[in-house]
Parts: sequence; structure tokens; C-alpha cells
Amino acid sequence: MQGIDKYHRLNKAIGYTFNDVALLQQALTHRSAAKKHNERLEFLGDAILGMVIGETLYKRFTDVPEGKLTRMRSTLVKGDTLAELAREACMGELLLLGPGELKSGGHRRSSILADAVEALLGAIYLDSGMEQVRDVISRLWESRIEKLDPNAHPKDSKTRLQEYLQGRQLPLPIYVIDSVSGKAHRQSFEISCVVESLELKTIGKGANRRDAEQQAASSMLVLIGDGDE
Repeated sequence: MQGIDKYHRLNKAIGYTFNDVALLQQALTHRSAAKKHNERLEFLGDAILGMVIGETLYKRFTDVPEGKLTRMRSTLVKGDTLAELAREACMGELLLLGPGELKSGGHRRSSILADAVEALLGAIYLDSGMEQVRDVISRLWESRIEKLDPNAHPKDSKTRLQEYLQGRQLPLPIYVIDSVSGKAHRQSFEISCVVESLELKTIGKGANRRDAEQQAASSMLVLIGDGDE
């Protein structure tokens, strides 16, 4: 009963109650806290979120071209948006963190919160299937989707690079994690952005995978001489 009470506010916020509470606990467990952590669930949730949001935008914005749809999706699934959703659902106070992360305020860190949201979606999928996780995503993202303006979307570096290559009918870039250094609560990622068709490679660094990829993409844009479109 104590476990049910512990997650009551989160269940209410997302409109879903887990059948297998162990999946929820794993989704909220950072790699610094236990061997059975949430990174595999995060991987799964990331793929599901991208697909569901992409399908939703495709069906709702029937006259919007692919490039703008890509930017809209990027806005909806970026780390800052996910962290906002986590804070709205008060997920931070439920995260299981190692001593180092607890001491450094990991329960407030945007990258950790964003990863937990993706892990939560992966856990819901495993707990109840695609339709349930689709319903949860629809409820949580609906207000943000309603506010979207296809003509007023900033382009992040990864999106700009993708559009540059697509516009020239070139293969998309490949992002490779070269190294992860530092302790669990203070990691540093080094990621390569490779454009094989142009035989170019750049490197980005950041406190999380997303930031490092954006930096690598930004460096690639400079290298290929792509200014603002």
C-alpha cells in the first residue's frame, strides 16, 4: 500500500497506473543507483516517443512539408521539453539516485529528468502495450501540440544538418559515442558526427548525449559552410 501511495501523484499526472510496479521503479532508477537501471528503458521509450509524435504530426498537419514536421517533432521531443514534463509530474522526487547524484542535485538536472521520461514511456509500453503508451503520450503532449506553429520553429543544429543533407539527396549523418568519462553523476560525452558521403567528421562534447550531438552537428555545419538558410 505504501508503494501505491508513493506513486499516486505521478500516476494521476500521467493518467496511468502500472500493473507491474517494478517496471516503474526501474524507469525511475538512475545508473548511479543500481545495476538494474533505466537506460535500456530510455532507449525503448525514445524510439516510441519519436514514432508516436511523428505519426501525430503527420496526421494533424496534413499540408506541412517534411522539413517543418521534423523541426516540430524536434521541439516536442527535445530534452528541455521532456524535463518540463517531468517537473510537471513531480518525477524528480521519485528518482532513485546514487550518493554522488543526490549530493549534486541530480533530481533537478534536466538531462536526468528527460531520460526518466523516456524510460517511463518504455516501461508503460512493456507493461501494457502500444495503445496505452500512445494514449499517455497524447495526453501529456496535447497542449504543446496545440500550440505548435509550423512557421515559427527554430532549427537546432541536428535538424539543420539533416535538412541540408536531405536537400542535396545525401545520406543522413551518423552519430557515434566515442567516449564517456567521469563519474556517474558528472559524466562527459564525446560524440562524433560523421557524414560519410562528404568524408567529413566532427566531434562534440557535452554533459549528456543530446548536447554532445548538437555540438558535433553545429561543428559539421560550420565545416560544410552552411549558414542560416
